[in-house]
Amino acid sequence: MNLENHPCFNVKSHRTHGRVHLPVAPRCNIQCKFCNRKFDCVNESRPGVTSGILTPHQAMAYLAEVFAVKQNISVVGIAGPGDPFANPSETLETLELVKKTYPDVMLCVATNGLNILPYLDDLVRLQVSHVTVTVNAVDAEISSRIYSWVRYNRRVLRAEAGAKVLLENQMAAIQGLKERGIIVKINSIIIPGINDDHMEAIAKQMSDMDIDILNCVPYYPNQGSSFEHMEEPSKELVENIRTKAGKYVKQMHHCTRCRADAVGLLGEAPDRSLMNKLQVFEKMVTNGSSLEPALDRTRVAVASMEGVLVNQHLGEASQLLIYGKNDGRIMLEEARKMPPKGGGDQRWQKVAEILSDCQVLLVSGVGEKPRQSLNQSGIDVYQIEGLIDDALQGAFEGSDLRHMIRRDRAQCGVGCSGTGGGCG
Repeated sequence: MNLENHPCFNVKSHRTHGRVHLPVAPRCNIQCKFCNRKFDCVNESRPGVTSGILTPHQAMAYLAEVFAVKQNISVVGIAGPGDPFANPSETLETLELVKKTYPDVMLCVATNGLNILPYLDDLVRLQVSHVTVTVNAVDAEISSRIYSWVRYNRRVLRAEAGAKVLLENQMAAIQGLKERGIIVKINSIIIPGINDDHMEAIAKQMSDMDIDILNCVPYYPNQGSSFEHMEEPSKELVENIRTKAGKYVKQMHHCTRCRADAVGLLGEAPDRSLMNKLQVFEKMVTNGSSLEPALDRTRVAVASMEGVLVNQHLGEASQLLIYGKNDGRIMLEEARKMPPKGGGDQRWQKVAEILSDCQVLLVSGVGEKPRQSLNQSGIDVYQIEGLIDDALQGAFEGSDLRHMIRRDRAQCGVGCSGTGGGCG
C-alpha cells in the first residue's frame, strides 16, 4: 500500500490512480443550507448525489464489479450521500468487509466531523489511512449562518448552539485523528458573503493543528437548497482565497466535487454501466454470504395502535397493518400477526418472512438489530410519527419521508409497555 497514491491527497497521483465511493451512508446529522441531497440523480456530479444506496454486502458485490472494470483503483472511500458517522454501523461494517477482502487497498472516509470521535480507534483498527473533514468555519457565529440545524445526542440544535457543538466536535476529531497518525484533509466550502472573508482564518487554525492539506471548494448552487439563489464564486475569488490560505497550509487545486458513488479518476465522466450495476445490486437481498434478486415488493407495513397514526414500537406490536395500491388507490388489505415475543434474532427473521412482499415498514420505534435484519432482507424501515395516510402517500410515491422522522428515537421500555430488557 503506497499512501502517496491517494488521488485526492496527492496531485501527482490523480491522473493515474482512481477511487471508488461506496454509497452506504444515506442519513445525515446536520442540514447545510447549501445542500440538497438527490439520491437518484445520475446527471449531476457533486457531493450528496448517488444513483443508489447500498447495504454493506451489496457494496461488496458492487465493488467486485468495479475492480473488474477499473484496474486503477487505489482507494475505497465512504462519502455519503449523508455522513458516514450518522450511519456508523453501515460504515464500519463496510470498511471491515473491504479490509478483509482487499487488504492492500487504502481506506478513506469523508465526514462533517460531528460524530466521528467515538469511532477514532475503530478507524485505526481498520487501518483507515485518510480522512476528510468538512470545516466551513472556525467561528460559531459564522457557522450558524451555514447550517439550519445540527442533530447531536438525539437533540436538534439550531443557530449558534448547534454551530458551537459542531465546531467543538470537529476540532476534537481533527486533533484525535492527527494523534493517531491518520492523514487529514480539510474541505472548506467558499460561500460568497458568508465565509469568503473567513477562509484565511480557517487555514491558519488548520495549520496550527498540523492538518495535511486544505481544499477550498467553491460553492455550487443547488436547486432546492436554502442558498439556491447564491451565485458560484468567481475563479478570481477562489484563486485569491487559495493564495492567501496557501501561506499557512498546502492547498488542493484539483478537486472535482465527487459524487457519493464516484468511480475512477478524478474528473472522469461517470461510468453509466457501473451506475446501472449499482442499481442492480441495490435491488438484491442478502442470502447467507451471497446476493439474490429481491422479491417483487408492492406493499407497505405499518405499526399502529388504532389504525390512524404511526405510533407503535415494532417490538410492542402484536400485528402489522398491510397496505397495497389498487387502481391508484391506497387501501388497507389485511392485518398480519407478529411472531410471539422472545427468540432474539430468529424473531426478526420471521418478521422479514411475514413482510416478504413489503418494500417499507413504518414504525414509531425500532431497535438496531431488527432494523439491520429487516434491511438485509430488503425492507426499508422508517421510524416516523404522524398520520398513516400522509406516510403511505410518501412511501408509495417514493418521496422524502424525512419531515416525519422521529427526532427523539424511541427505545424499548420508554414510551411503550416494554420492560426495557430488549425487544425480542
